Amino acid sequence: MPSFTTTAIKFSKCCRSRRRLLPVSNPAVLIAGIKGQVGKPAYLKGWITTITPLTAGESVFKVTFDHDAEIGQPGAFIIRNNHRSEFYLRTLTLEDVPGHGRIHFVCNSWVYPAYKYDTDRVFFTNQTCLRSETPGPLRPYRERELVNLRGDGTGELKEWDRVYDYDYYNDLGNPDTDRESARPVLGGSVEYPYPRRGRTGRPPSETDPNTESRLPSRTSLNIYVPRDERFGHIKMSDFLAYHMKALVRFLLPVLPVFKALCDNEFDSFQDVFLLYEGFKVPLPDKIKDNIPLEMLKELVRTDGKGFFEFPMPQVIKEDKSAWRTDKEFAREMLAGLNPVVIRRLEEFPPESKLDPEVYGNQNSSITKEHRESPRWPYYHQALEKKRLFILDHHDTLMPYLRRINTTSTKTYASRTVLFLKDDGTLKPLAIELSLPHPDEDKFGAVSKVYTAAEHGVEGSIWQLAKAYVAVNDYGYHQLLSHWLNTHAVIEPFVIATNRQLSVLHPINKLLDPHFRNTMNINALARQILINAGGVVESTVYPSKYAMEMSSVVYKNWVFTEQALPADLINRGMTEMDSDAPHGLRLVLDDYPYAVDGLEIWSAIETWVEDYCSFYYKTDEMVEKDSELQSWWKELREEGHGDKKDEPWWPKMHTVKELIDTCTIIIWVASALHAAVNFGQYLMQASFQTAQP
Repeated sequence: MPSFTTTAIKFSKCCRSRRRLLPVSNPAVLIAGIKGQVGKPAYLKGWITTITPLTAGESVFKVTFDHDAEIGQPGAFIIRNNHRSEFYLRTLTLEDVPGHGRIHFVCNSWVYPAYKYDTDRVFFTNQTCLRSETPGPLRPYRERELVNLRGDGTGELKEWDRVYDYDYYNDLGNPDTDRESARPVLGGSVEYPYPRRGRTGRPPSETDPNTESRLPSRTSLNIYVPRDERFGHIKMSDFLAYHMKALVRFLLPVLPVFKALCDNEFDSFQDVFLLYEGFKVPLPDKIKDNIPLEMLKELVRTDGKGFFEFPMPQVIKEDKSAWRTDKEFAREMLAGLNPVVIRRLEEFPPESKLDPEVYGNQNSSITKEHRESPRWPYYHQALEKKRLFILDHHDTLMPYLRRINTTSTKTYASRTVLFLKDDGTLKPLAIELSLPHPDEDKFGAVSKVYTAAEHGVEGSIWQLAKAYVAVNDYGYHQLLSHWLNTHAVIEPFVIATNRQLSVLHPINKLLDPHFRNTMNINALARQILINAGGVVESTVYPSKYAMEMSSVVYKNWVFTEQALPADLINRGMTEMDSDAPHGLRLVLDDYPYAVDGLEIWSAIETWVEDYCSFYYKTDEMVEKDSELQSWWKELREEGHGDKKDEPWWPKMHTVKELIDTCTIIIWVASALHAAVNFGQYLMQASFQTAQP
C-alpha cells in the first residue's frame, strides 16, 4: 500500500513544570478524505524522546500515513492528544500525496489532552468554501465543529473549553465586598442596553443572584476566554507593559513616599515631570495583594533605574508648555487621540437634544453679546462659510452630572466653539461650562460662557476652562470612543463569527485576523480596568457611574453610522463631491484623522469588495448561504440583542450589503481602534493635558 509523510508538523509543547512530562503515548493523527473514509491512526515519530523545554519553543515531527485510494484527497485530519499536557499545533503539511502532491493545513490552535474533550479535534485543509460547496462526507465534520464551539450554555467554562457564548455585563460589580461595590447589570434591559460579552459561567455572587462572582485580583489573568483567543507571550508582555503605564495613575495614591511628597495631589508641574525622570519607592502591601505578579514584574525595574520611570510623552517632549496654547488645544481635537467628536456648527446657538420635559432648557447660553465681542470674528459670515466648529460634551454629561459631582470627582458639562482661520488652523473662541440647576433638573442648566484670553486673571480663568474641556474629552475618549465604540461593540461579532461561520467559510477567514486578542483584552478589562473600583473608575470623571453612562450612550449607537464616510458626513466634516477623492470633500484640509482615514477606508472597501465578489457572484448566493444568514441573525438578535429591532440593520440580502457590513466591521476593529488606541501614552500620559 503506498504511503505519504508529513515533513513539517509543527508544535509548541506546553511547559508547565521544570521536569519532563512523560506522555501516555504519542499523539495520533487520522486523515479524513473527501470520499468519506477515515484512514488508520498514525503516530508522531520522536515525540517521547523529545524533552519538553523550559521555555516556549517550536518542534517539528514526522508521521507516515498509509494511503488508501478510497480515502481520496485528504480534506481534514483528526488529532488525539494522548499526552498529559496541551500543545500548540501550528501546521501540518502532507508531502507526496498520490495525485495531489503537497497539502497544507494551518491550525494555530491549542490541543488539550483527549480526556478533556468529548470529541477529538479536527482541522481542515487551508482552503475556503461555502457550506454548499463542502464535499458531502466532510460536511458533518464542519457542522459538528460549530456545535462544539457553541457549547450547551451551561456550567463554568475551563481553560480547555473552546466555547464561544454570550452573557450580560454582570461581572463588573462585587456586591459581596460592600454595597458601594455593586454595579447594575448592563445588557438585557431597556434601561441599560449593552453589547454582549463572552460567557465565563462563573457562579453568581452570594449577595446578588444577578451578579456573577469575581475572580480574586491576583488571578485576574486566568479569566476564561477560549484558549485560542488568549495572548501569546509577546502580546501579553506588551499588554502588561502598556497597561502598567496607565495604572500608575491608579497606584500613586497608595504609594506612601509619593503621597507624603505631594499629599495625594500634584503641587507643581515639576512633580509631574518626576514621573518621567524617575523616583524610587517601596511597593506597599496593598499593591502586592491586588495586582497580579506578572504585572508587578513589568512594573518594577531591575536595571537600577527608578521603579516608576516612564518615557517622556511626545505631547510635552519638545516643549513642556506647548499644551497650554490655544493652538495645541484646538489641534488635538483634529489630530489628537479623540478626533471623532468635533463637528461643524450648523446652527446657532447650539441646541440640546435632551428631553426638555426632564431636563428643562439645555440649549447653549452663548448670547448675542458674546457673538458680537471683538474676540468673535465675523460670526454671521463664519457660520455661513462653514468656519465654525464645536466640541460638544454637554448632552452626554448633563444627565449624570449631578450624580458624578456627589463623588470625589467634580466637573462641568462643556461646549467649545472654534473658528477656522485663514491658515487652516482652529482657534477656540468660547467655552461654555454648565451645571444642573441646584433645585431640580427640570429647571434646566446653569451655564457660564468664557471667551478666549491670554493675559491676567481672564487668561488664567481661560486656562482653567480649557482644563475642564480636556478632562471631559479624556473621559469621553477612554469610555466611549475607545472602550464602547471599538472594544465592546466588536466582541459580539467575534463570538458570532466563531459560533456560526466555519473556519472554512470565506467571511470567517476575512474577519478573523481583525479580531485577534479582542476577547482576551476585553476579559482582562472587566477584571482590572472597567470593574467597580478599577482603573477607569479611578481616573475618568464619571467615577462609579462610568459604565452605566456608557450604556446610556449605547442607546444611540447605529451600526451603519460607524462607516467613516457616514460618520464624517453626520458631523458635517465632509460633503459629497464626485470630483473629490473618494467622492468626499473635507470642509477643512488639516484633519489628519479624516485625510488618512479615508485612504485606509477606501483600501479596506476595495479589498472587501474584490474578496466578497469572488465568492458571491449573485445576491441569491448571499441569501441562500445558511451559515452567513445564521451568523447575521445571531449577531443582531443575540450579540447586539438590545438593538435587534432597529430598522437600520442591513438585511443581508445582497452582495452590496455584505460588502458594506464587512467593511464597517474591519474598519472599527482595525483602523478606528488604532486611531483611538495607539497614541494613548504619547498623547495622554502627561497629566497636564488630560487629567483632572
